[in-house]
Amino acid sequence: MSRMTKQEKSWVFYDWANSAYSILITTAIFPLYFKAAAKEAGIAASTSTAYWGYANSLATLLISLCAPILGSIADFKGFKKRFFTFFFALGIIFTLLLAVVPSNQWMILLICYMVTVIGFGGTNIFYDAFLVDVTTEDRMNQVSSKGYAMGYIGSTIPFILGIALIILSQQGILPISVTVASQAAFAITALWWGLFTIPMLKNVKQIYYKDQVSNPVTNGFRQLFLTFKKIRLFRPLFLFLVAYFFYIDGVNTIITMSTAYGSDLGITSTNLLIILFATQVVASPFAVLYGKLADRFKGKTMLLVGIFVYIVICFYAYFLKTTLDFWILAMLVASSQGGIQALSRSYFAKLVPKESANEFFGFYSIFYKFAAILGPFLVGFTAQITGNTNSGVFSLIVLFIIGGLLLIRVPEHEAIIKSNSFSQ
Repeated sequence: MSRMTKQEKSWVFYDWANSAYSILITTAIFPLYFKAAAKEAGIAASTSTAYWGYANSLATLLISLCAPILGSIADFKGFKKRFFTFFFALGIIFTLLLAVVPSNQWMILLICYMVTVIGFGGTNIFYDAFLVDVTTEDRMNQVSSKGYAMGYIGSTIPFILGIALIILSQQGILPISVTVASQAAFAITALWWGLFTIPMLKNVKQIYYKDQVSNPVTNGFRQLFLTFKKIRLFRPLFLFLVAYFFYIDGVNTIITMSTAYGSDLGITSTNLLIILFATQVVASPFAVLYGKLADRFKGKTMLLVGIFVYIVICFYAYFLKTTLDFWILAMLVASSQGGIQALSRSYFAKLVPKESANEFFGFYSIFYKFAAILGPFLVGFTAQITGNTNSGVFSLIVLFIIGGLLLIRVPEHEAIIKSNSFSQ
């Protein structure tokens, strides 16, 4: 970190900042809190699960559909930081509301959560696009990788604080209820997210942009239409996005299905939490390692290495039987999870025209969000027809093979720059 510029450090710290939301609100605490609130209100478990799924799907769909046009408008001078700040404030405010809305108001809690999903997702579009503004192409791999590494480490601190509050309240050591402890965890999330975003707000500026026009909204729509019209000029870029869609779907599915998979193997919830924590810690240095190796062997090569590791993971998952096997699988995931995500971001940032980075990262966001549909369905369908969860995870190998084969066909970005002019 000492060798990074102020702008690079400030950008990286946002990964540290928003990681609290990812683990406490999205993954670990709020889903259980919402389920308990709905149950207390007399809502059937299956019904509350359905509402949870609908809420996530609707919020994700809204921000995904808006991403390209918002990005197109944000490419004009002065708009990128405004959009980033707006969605950041939206996420922070409604995360704080989760801590003060009474637990018996389960529907209001769910609506607030949906707004936090929109705030979190919207902010990330412009955060990713700021990568082209804070560093040079030759440093993108390392800066992006360090962002993910900081995110993994940063997520463990509020995670430990939140879980500790809940466990201590359950055991009567703290004189508060589990509800109050959970609400305190939500407040910690918002404060953590807000505090460590200050450097980003203060030090990161939009360097690449299009000159301001009289009507940026109308011109944003016009630019989006022109991008689709000239899509053949961006063929390598969109070929990469299709490859990304497949392999990142496999990565995300393994992340989201890991808890259910471990439960099916008979692993206790305590062990699963410990393994989740260990995975976050181990993933951090490996994300940095991927960034360093990418500078030596090229980002595309290391992306293919990461895809190969995930193919090995799918094979290994088929023969999984014990808790030790699950530990080994988790460490294999940790070795490549952050690296493949970080290098995908930096590789894409090198391909896009810098003055249109927001628009193209809007498309990147769409492919990332919609790459959460095929994988879980494939796992569920295969597991159901075979009666074996291991077979379901093994089926994901298809996504990694397709993604890898498509990625091989994407030219190196140096060759793309020579053969195409993105400014045409």
